[in-house]
Amino acid sequence: MSVSRRTVLATAAGTAAAFGTSTPAASAVGERTPASTLRTLRAAADYAVEKVRTVAPSVTAFPAETRFEKWVYSQDGGWVGGFWPGTLWMAWLHSKEEAFRTWALASAEKLAPRRYDTSTHDLGFLFCPSWVTAWRLTGDDAWRTGAVRAADSLIQRYNPRGHFIRAWGALSDQQNAGRVIIDTMMNLDLLAFASKQTGDPKYLDIAVEHAKTAQRVFPCPDGSTPHVFDFDPDTGAPIGPNTVQGYSPTSCWSRGQAWGIYGFTTMYRRTGDPEFLATARGLADFAVAALTPDHVPVWDYRAPQQPHDIKDASAGAIMACGLLDLSAATGRTSYREVALRLLTALSETCLTKNSARADAVVARCTRNRPAESGIEVSLPYADYYLLEGILRVLQPQDVDRAIDLSTV
Repeated sequence: MSVSRRTVLATAAGTAAAFGTSTPAASAVGERTPASTLRTLRAAADYAVEKVRTVAPSVTAFPAETRFEKWVYSQDGGWVGGFWPGTLWMAWLHSKEEAFRTWALASAEKLAPRRYDTSTHDLGFLFCPSWVTAWRLTGDDAWRTGAVRAADSLIQRYNPRGHFIRAWGALSDQQNAGRVIIDTMMNLDLLAFASKQTGDPKYLDIAVEHAKTAQRVFPCPDGSTPHVFDFDPDTGAPIGPNTVQGYSPTSCWSRGQAWGIYGFTTMYRRTGDPEFLATARGLADFAVAALTPDHVPVWDYRAPQQPHDIKDASAGAIMACGLLDLSAATGRTSYREVALRLLTALSETCLTKNSARADAVVARCTRNRPAESGIEVSLPYADYYLLEGILRVLQPQDVDRAIDLSTV
């Protein structure tokens, strides 16, 4: 397994490198953006910041989802723990209020024990919006070092026979040893970060190998993807598609599709490999064609009741961020135009403005429809990616300081 050294960017040299001079994969404020859209997005960002400002003093752990519009918490962060500090960082970028920075650092610190967690693939979700962003915005090397340590834990889940990172279960758990999910594409950037910071290509090598495997087994000819693909963990031989959160192994769970769009585009940005870009485009073209006129994705693009089934606003927010990246990477303004329509639709029809008791910013989300769990609720990643997407449009250089929108 080998990746060209050109894919490993130079090790960052102190805080100055953290703030970087790279070209962000986002366009300047107002570029091809109607004034009415900018007004809508600014109003949504202002609402989100005000909501977070009101709720943050009472947040005791990591918001996981809402019940009766109030956050239910995970004490260790589960897989979603990075999104609350990430949301606080986005609120800080938009408002410049010191309280958000203080809250973000305190929340991120609570994830410290998870650096050593080898039982999950979700360490990118945990540490990129929290610790990596904290390092990029503060220059405190403890955050960088901790994020690299988390990457060390993540690569222990790599199966060299099948060239994949297993999704679920402890390393000793054989039941899930061959299970790969599309979501993992979003955890690979932690490995790219670790290679960039250490100069050691092993992390990015594993990320690339996993991405190539995912590229081979997940996309269907029409660009749709299943949620799960199973392998024989002992031989690495493929078994076939499956699902946990989608309608069926042959359907297309909308949030998983969004993870794929964003994740493959990110891997293109980290490596320059045009095949990753082509894969991202195929997934995006399917999802764009599957959108309903209201531009709020249904929870599964092939569920029997679609296009009239329940929605998942979180899929729309994630997809918007991926499409903004993809537009910058390809030069195709059509992707950006769809991203703006997604962000506008979420801002106009999915905010919690009509409820005085709501803790979250975004409503109309679906966590796990097949399990009948978390339907028509709010989810922390919807709040995070909505703010990220809006600020990519309004304040792209600020967002680039936080999450590295550069391209090799």
